[in-house]
Amino acid sequence: MINEQTIWDALETVMDPEIPTISMVDMGIITSVILASDHSKVFVEMTPTFSGCPAVKQMEQMVHERLRELGIKEVEVRTTFNKPWNSNLITERGRQHLLKHGLAPPPKHQGEITMELLENIACPFCDSHNVEMKTPFGATLCRSIHYCNNCLQGFEQFKPVV
Repeated sequence: MINEQTIWDALETVMDPEIPTISMVDMGIITSVILASDHSKVFVEMTPTFSGCPAVKQMEQMVHERLRELGIKEVEVRTTFNKPWNSNLITERGRQHLLKHGLAPPPKHQGEITMELLENIACPFCDSHNVEMKTPFGATLCRSIHYCNNCLQGFEQFKPVV
């Protein structure tokens, strides 16, 4: 029997196309799941990390395909920016998966991004705080580039977003 938890569990296997070690659920991209009372239709809302994310259509398709695999006849995936995504939505498991991918997770914030918050990060390889930001512009809009002075590794940080 399909229920809302079954759907959430299935969506935990849909990986972020840019960071394939973390699910879209753990990234906080999937924001709502509504199962019709007759269990024949599911509505899924998602909010990408950035409004200009080039993978939006791919993510919608991945969600749609995964839920169709469960046998759900009608799946509607809506991308919305009514409530903007922020980096505090990343789950603790998601933060661990970012580290496995070699990305420093964003620090938790209280709704304000300060220089101290941006500069006080730990290296994902050795956990040192002897780190300097080289540029706030990484391979994608959501990442910045840093260098660890202890283990001499360059790495990207997933930026904190309010």
